[in-house]
Amino acid sequence: MGQTIVLMGVPIEDLTMDEAMARCEQYIRHGRAAGSPHYVATANTDFAVISLYDPDLRRLLLEADMTTADGMPLVWGARLLGLPIEGRVTGSDMLPALAELAAKNDFSVFFMGARPGVATRAVEVLRAKNPGLNVAGILSPPNAALLDMDPTIVETIRAAKPDLLVVALGTPKQEKWIKMHLHELGVPLCIGVGASFDFLAGTAKRAPVWMQKAGLEWFFRLVNEPRRLWRRYVLDMFYFSVFFARQWWEMRRKGPNQPLPPLDMGTMDDATILTIQGRMDVQNQQAFIDKAQQALDKHPYLIVDMSGATFLDSSALGTLVNLTNRARKAGGQLWLTGVPAPIYNLFTMLRLENFFELRPDVASAIVERHSLPESLVAQERTASHWGVFSMPRIVDATNAPALYERCSQLMATNPRVILDFSETVFLASAGLAILVKLHRYGQEHNGMVRLANCTRDVARSIQLVKLDTLFTLYTDVEAAAQAQLPPSVAVPASHISLPVAPNRS
Repeated sequence: MGQTIVLMGVPIEDLTMDEAMARCEQYIRHGRAAGSPHYVATANTDFAVISLYDPDLRRLLLEADMTTADGMPLVWGARLLGLPIEGRVTGSDMLPALAELAAKNDFSVFFMGARPGVATRAVEVLRAKNPGLNVAGILSPPNAALLDMDPTIVETIRAAKPDLLVVALGTPKQEKWIKMHLHELGVPLCIGVGASFDFLAGTAKRAPVWMQKAGLEWFFRLVNEPRRLWRRYVLDMFYFSVFFARQWWEMRRKGPNQPLPPLDMGTMDDATILTIQGRMDVQNQQAFIDKAQQALDKHPYLIVDMSGATFLDSSALGTLVNLTNRARKAGGQLWLTGVPAPIYNLFTMLRLENFFELRPDVASAIVERHSLPESLVAQERTASHWGVFSMPRIVDATNAPALYERCSQLMATNPRVILDFSETVFLASAGLAILVKLHRYGQEHNGMVRLANCTRDVARSIQLVKLDTLFTLYTDVEAAAQAQLPPSVAVPASHISLPVAPNRS
């Protein structure tokens, strides 16, 4: 398997199609045996650009089990950074390959998305090439905003018990829907495939192979759909070029590719401490990877002291992303301590500062390790007759249902509640859905929910789905508590709906 590199804040794995299919088979078999879900993303230039201002998409790409390069600009960008990758592994190419894999191994597949009839036609084409294909179901849900989609869709898929779910709702809606419901679905492997159903069904044309290989697929689509796509491609190319130039400039430094100095290794109860000294890059990081993986094999808590680090290339960043995900999926955590200013600035530029757990020194990470899980418990208090609920650092599908349950219990005794987001660095779509439910609960019980201390990424996530039309974002809890109550307006909960997001296939 190849390296993982971070390009514009998006981790891209260096994989061939055969390697990608081998990983998908592994995920399905592991998911069947252990009941653990996996999801795969295929990132193109549009993904990279959207993720710059969409914290939810950025986070789900960072947390994906596998993210492949779906666009040639990503391949070219990796090569310019000195980290050549094999080439593209696109969603449109993966779908036929996944159908072949499923037919050979008797994996059942559920097809979701596209317009009515399109998915059925696409399945007919796949079945003609793979007669043994086991189709668990086909569903084309009505177009709706992500937070307004019919919840019975999840129940339908769960009842079908597929081994593989392919979703064609357009980007980033399909990826967000998958991540939002990943653990509810109970499917071993999920993947978003964009316009692949339309290509197979013949309702949309894909560029000739020579144009795909030359990186001109975008031009073919632009010529065929100029009114819909011209603005998207112009903006994508502009922002991609500008941002990539910044990353290239920050990583232009060269130096002798020498082995890392011996890794200092300490232990603290069930946590391991590793030290990075000097430059870590694609040429010399293997010893660090081996040590870190050995440590995580023993226990899922790892502290990496970076106070002596001088440089990380894109592959070293990819290594830290992978190790962080591995620790978290095992129920643990990875802390980076003493991060030097130049490397912290790189994290900030690539929007990674809230993904990693950064602490000033090893001692503070050790203190936090001892305080888990108590440090994750949300606190409640009161302010001027308002109940105040302190939201946790991360609000996603893993804790959103429990947060709703606790907040609704609090509102049963005091229907006026302020949600304090001062400690929250990430609010996923599942958390946004909880905000909508709490808003409706408040209206039904003659109460109100207000939001305070929203960090930049939290506010951005709220604004992207227009929830700032339902909630005023207050600067602090006191401002939220003192703001005048509006006149009571009876609005049936059923009348609250959200705008339909564009389908960027």
